[in-house]
Amino acid sequence: QVQLVESGGGLVQPGDSLRLSCAASGIMVGTVHTNWFRQAPGKEREFVARILNGGAGTDYADSVKGRFIISRDYAKNTVYLQMNSLKSEDTAIYYCNVFFRGHTHWGRGTQVTVAS
Repeated sequence: QVQLVESGGGLVQPGDSLRLSCAASGIMVGTVHTNWFRQAPGKEREFVARILNGGAGTDYADSVKGRFIISRDYAKNTVYLQMNSLKSEDTAIYYCNVFFRGHTHWGRGTQVTVAS
């Protein structure tokens, strides 16, 4: 059974950094594309970043390009989202997901709040 657990969220000030983690079980993160999405209050869930399987590359939403970095630790079976230069508009619940054997699997999310 695939399980994804996000962690690392919190309350930070504009300009600060946070690193989110997505710990996987039941699947090897190196074998699938792993995505980060976010959902702000009153808004639809939106794509943030993706890391492709097998080291094939990364992809980012324009709104986070140059500030966020997605990476993967094979030994820990975990995908990270390093978030730098945070802005108030980055406030949201952040989710990771994978598509595996015909199903999309989501974690429960971690809250990120950016406020002065």
